[in-house]
Amino acid sequence: MLQSYVLEAHRNHDVDSLAQRHLGRKTLTLEDVCGKGVGRIEFTRWRGTSRPVCGRGGRGHACTAPGAVAAHRRHEALRFVYVDLELAISKVLFEMERTGVLIDRDALARQSAELGHRIVELEAQAHSLAGQPFNLGSPKQIGEILFGKLKLPVVKKTASGAPSTDEEVLEKLALDYPLPKALLEHRGLAKLKSTYCDKLPASINPATGRVHTSYGQAVAVTGAFRRANRICRTSRSGPWRAAHSRSLYCAAGSRILSADYSQVELRIMAHISGDEGLLAAFTAGEDIHRATASEVFGVPLGEVSAEQRRYAKVINFGLIYGMSAFGLASNLGIDRETAKNFIDRYFTRYPGVARYMERTRIQAKQHGYVETVFGRRLWLAEINSPNGPRRQAAERAAINAPMQALRPI
Repeated sequence: MLQSYVLEAHRNHDVDSLAQRHLGRKTLTLEDVCGKGVGRIEFTRWRGTSRPVCGRGGRGHACTAPGAVAAHRRHEALRFVYVDLELAISKVLFEMERTGVLIDRDALARQSAELGHRIVELEAQAHSLAGQPFNLGSPKQIGEILFGKLKLPVVKKTASGAPSTDEEVLEKLALDYPLPKALLEHRGLAKLKSTYCDKLPASINPATGRVHTSYGQAVAVTGAFRRANRICRTSRSGPWRAAHSRSLYCAAGSRILSADYSQVELRIMAHISGDEGLLAAFTAGEDIHRATASEVFGVPLGEVSAEQRRYAKVINFGLIYGMSAFGLASNLGIDRETAKNFIDRYFTRYPGVARYMERTRIQAKQHGYVETVFGRRLWLAEINSPNGPRRQAAERAAINAPMQALRPI
């Protein structure tokens, strides 16, 4: 599975898929052996039936031959990713899954009660601001209140043409209006309570008091892994932030260490692009957003305003995610020509970034993938697509994926 994941991260890596893809063989499935519907039997009862059960495990074993590793030996970078990264991390993940995380049930119950109390307060506040009761969980009713009754500006519309009430819209409206702000906090806390405070107890092992998360190692094309039973989520709104969530997992004599990296994507961009301006700013310990604002707006570092720094922050992060002039204009609330001028000035000041982006696009189109500094291949199925939007999305992914693949777990 891991060999396949390293070679072709964008494909499926189960034995059945590998056998079909590489050997042209269809393996027996559990349904082939046990049947389906009312005629289904337990796998342990196959003896004495006429079902073709011979080799369910054997065929899987026969399809997993050691010859596939030769591909890694022919490509030293991929072999490094397989042996030194994937195999090594699989052992760590095994220990994490087996050990699990100890949950403080009492603390969880207290937080659930606190969240419930705050949610009721927010509902009352929202009803007062709206001048009438409504269902805070109904996008349709929220839209009727915000855009029908209160006449708030429509930020964007859904595919059906109705005003959107998604999180991005509420965040923009919350800058100027109190009701969207209350709705945002209510939405965040309601999800936190229902998903974690209320559902998490069902995942706790009654014998150990621990949650045993499973990690999907061969899932994300960037090399990151995904986990079931996400027990580390925190709310972005209200007082229930990381410190409160961590308190659920701290037992006597134990500690949880949480580390954050300052502007890690931009540091990775500085490294892989080799841009002298970015490297100099980080080496000097400067505020990178203030430094970018100084360059883009042509003002001394000490005279950069808070608004200019905010613009620079959106530009810094937006461009490494492939944001266009249209996207930047929408994000900052400015016209497209002004946004284009910002982007042009940015690339004039940081030419190494522009060269990296162009080099990455060319490599992706030629090979169908881009590589990280470790040699991991990130495949882009739509990079040469005749469909413009799909091709552009693949180009943005080509620029961003090498940085996402290097982000700390």
